[in-house]
Amino acid sequence: MQGDTLSHPSLFIEPIVSGEAIFELIPQRPPIVMVDSFYGVEDICSYSGLTVEASNVFFEDGKLREPGLVEHVAQSAAARVGYVCQQENRPVPVGFIGQLKNFKIYDLPSEGDKLCTTIKIESEFGGVSLISATVRTAETLWAECEMKIFLQEN
Repeated sequence: MQGDTLSHPSLFIEPIVSGEAIFELIPQRPPIVMVDSFYGVEDICSYSGLTVEASNVFFEDGKLREPGLVEHVAQSAAARVGYVCQQENRPVPVGFIGQLKNFKIYDLPSEGDKLCTTIKIESEFGGVSLISATVRTAETLWAECEMKIFLQEN
């Protein structure tokens, strides 16, 4: 998960889901919406984004704070599940963070930064997903972590 450059910059050019349509992929609603773009799924990875705004509930002292990065990763994983379920005409389940592991923050993004987040499925079994995540801009690796997510089937 380490690195200083965006591994797939071309994937983050044109979102396939953005604006109000993002609400079809995630259960969260304003003011706690931490994904504004979804770029797609490629094998075991998915790609999402967020433009940091000063109006964000997790924005303080000129930066997106740590809880905002955690919630952005969780919602990026939720957007992946929502997109896959939508493609398969299945109801979108609600997910819960079960564990956060090896969470590293290298710096905090500022207003206007466009986060590009990669979610990689490490394993899935019985409604539990283990993911790894990287949060970047083109020039900066902001954060990375592993997260265990439990899905509540509808």
